[in-house]
Amino acid sequence: MVPIITAAFTPAIALLIFFYLKDEFEQEPLTMVIRCFIFGTLLVFPVMFIQFVLQNETRFTSPFIETFLQVALTEEFFKWFIVLVTVFYHVHFSQRYDGIVYATAVALGFASVENLLYIIAHGLDTAFIRAVFPVTSHALFGVVMGYYFGKAKFQKQKRYRYLFMAFLIPYLLHSLYNLILLSMNQWIYVLIPFMVFLWVFALKKVKKANQLQAVHLVKRETG
Repeated sequence: MVPIITAAFTPAIALLIFFYLKDEFEQEPLTMVIRCFIFGTLLVFPVMFIQFVLQNETRFTSPFIETFLQVALTEEFFKWFIVLVTVFYHVHFSQRYDGIVYATAVALGFASVENLLYIIAHGLDTAFIRAVFPVTSHALFGVVMGYYFGKAKFQKQKRYRYLFMAFLIPYLLHSLYNLILLSMNQWIYVLIPFMVFLWVFALKKVKKANQLQAVHLVKRETG
């Protein structure tokens, strides 16, 4: 069991450390990051229950409907909701980049338990492909979500707009990711370029969040 747990959690922890260390200014308290990660792990069970009910009590016959409603909507909404109610108004959410760390921690907590359950069901042979695609994609969706949470936190005039974008954009990206898997026979040839795009997109958000924080600090020191 130890190798399975290690294989399930190591990619998520490595990705979380990577994005945690990308913060160029004041890094968040580890207790807050761990707390968000734990919240993410706990999310798996209500989300799985809701997805089970939707699958068995409704008639999702189209991969489009299943992708956009059953999977991506439930997962991204609950991750968004947890960040909003547990972290967004917290005193330790004090910089633009903080949203990225906290949302990514929630996303990777979720991805870790989901990954664990999948590896238990399908074997350790699936661990590598799971690390490269599902776990990494959850992390990158979390980065994008967290970027817009950071915008919402510090641009109060457009707060509701950015809060909506914090849900909408990861939801659309997640839907597209799942749609590639469900509707294409040779999905690997489309998914690899899509993952490259996700990495570029997310890293641009990382850079932008750090730049916005730098501008804020300069303004505070000079004004």
